[in-house]
Amino acid sequence: MRYVVVGVLLLISLVVLELSNAMAPSVSYEWVVSYSERSILGANKQVILINDMFPGPILKATAGDVVNVNIFNHLTEPFLMTWNGLQMRKNSWQDGVRGTNCPILPGTNWTYRFQIKDQIGSYFYFPTLLFQKAAGGYGSIRVYSPELVPVPFPRPDGEFDILIGDWFYTDYRGMRASLDNGLSLATPDGILFNGHGPEEAFFAFQPGKTYRLRISNVGLKTSLNFRIQDHDMLLVETEGSYVQKRTLSNLDIHVGQSYSVLVTAKTDPIGSHRSYYIFASTRFSNSYMTGLALIRYPNSPVDPVGPVPAAPESWDYASSVRQTLSIREDLAVGAARPNPQGSYHYGRVNVSRTIILQNDVMSSSNRLRYTVNGVSFVFPETPLKLADHFQLKNTIVPNMFPTYPSNKTPRFGTSVVDIRYRDFVHIVFENPLDESQSWHIDGYNFWVVGMGFGGWSESKRAGYNLVDAVSRSTIQVFPYSWVAILIAMDNQGMWNVRSQKAEQWYLGEELYFRVKGDGQEDPWNIPTRDESPIPENFLRCGRVL
Repeated sequence: MRYVVVGVLLLISLVVLELSNAMAPSVSYEWVVSYSERSILGANKQVILINDMFPGPILKATAGDVVNVNIFNHLTEPFLMTWNGLQMRKNSWQDGVRGTNCPILPGTNWTYRFQIKDQIGSYFYFPTLLFQKAAGGYGSIRVYSPELVPVPFPRPDGEFDILIGDWFYTDYRGMRASLDNGLSLATPDGILFNGHGPEEAFFAFQPGKTYRLRISNVGLKTSLNFRIQDHDMLLVETEGSYVQKRTLSNLDIHVGQSYSVLVTAKTDPIGSHRSYYIFASTRFSNSYMTGLALIRYPNSPVDPVGPVPAAPESWDYASSVRQTLSIREDLAVGAARPNPQGSYHYGRVNVSRTIILQNDVMSSSNRLRYTVNGVSFVFPETPLKLADHFQLKNTIVPNMFPTYPSNKTPRFGTSVVDIRYRDFVHIVFENPLDESQSWHIDGYNFWVVGMGFGGWSESKRAGYNLVDAVSRSTIQVFPYSWVAILIAMDNQGMWNVRSQKAEQWYLGEELYFRVKGDGQEDPWNIPTRDESPIPENFLRCGRVL
């Protein structure tokens, strides 16, 4: 009898959801994921394409749209896609990570269906399984403001999406095998602009026009400094947040981060008939490398001339910290914030709890692993979201993950933190290692209220920015440093918290937040106002067959 009632409730929930979605405009895509041999940086490598493109096609949508992406997997391996920075409001079923979704098997297809709510901005998508991101499969996401919602800068004359990132000659399967055997990633072989090597990618400027550049670091491990020869950049957006406008000569972009800048083309007779370099050079690396793209004006010579902008000192962390803290929310704009209706100010909300997440390393059978609070993540046979929904025993063990660093012996575990729906949480990321980290939380933006060198202590709260901290979904943590964030847990579901650095993520530096309301232990009875029901087309695997 219970299952009949449950089935009826699920049917009613799906009907309500479909009626709601039917009233919203929609955009639909069909993407074929396949392999192709390509010569990149002078070396042949098997690349993952989307519709025969590398990078893949731009996903374009307007805030409020329902997005349908039907993915056909023509690879020889399972596949999943995630939407880095899109919040998937109330719908972690569509997040595309191993803890929420069963994979799309070779020779099959599956349709992601989600609504982009209360968000605008610049993001990107990428594959999440089996280290496939090292072979490509990524692309840009643009989320536009609705026509009636003003943008806080003059509408640009054009837009360009720029995906920068490190690249390796080695096939991704070989890289995966090396990590499995206890080796760390080698030094990258170069830096790409939109999948191209030095001076192969170019952007056509017209004199006097203003262009919006949407820039994302889609690499595996390397922080990059972005700058343009003889052109300033006006920073306007950071991962969906309009920021106080600042003119920059260069911008540090860490792994997984996205920005929008405005660049105004030259008008003088000499300057507007030249070509110019765009640089993406390594930061905080023993091996200095530079990716190069070109800006070309009409009738300009192919090769740029003149002085090139100096790169920041490679190991100058202090200047990068100052730049990060100088990026602040534009409070005059009613833009897409974590509270898009502006119903509260984050600095006046009482904190419900504090969580401290400290990354570190461990060795298991002489093989390198990464940990969070002493736990190196391992996946159960069934995705956590499915296991939670079908209430499978022994998959998620409540309160077993320590929410503060511990001196216990590092171990393997399936790390899940239970957080009450609508709690306001203070999270501190601590990095005791000599390498920068890059942290991302799916389903959310958060306010970056503090950052500093050394260890975090309660006294650091006095220096927090509780006025105009930027809200974003990915933040770097420098060596021997900490970062403090505030986050409103207003998006129910199972959400991945991960290192954006591919090696660390692959080797265990992640966990999940299970966000649930009081009295909602039975997943079949969660109101659709709080969370979308399980999709009709959900994929099965593990113990759910």
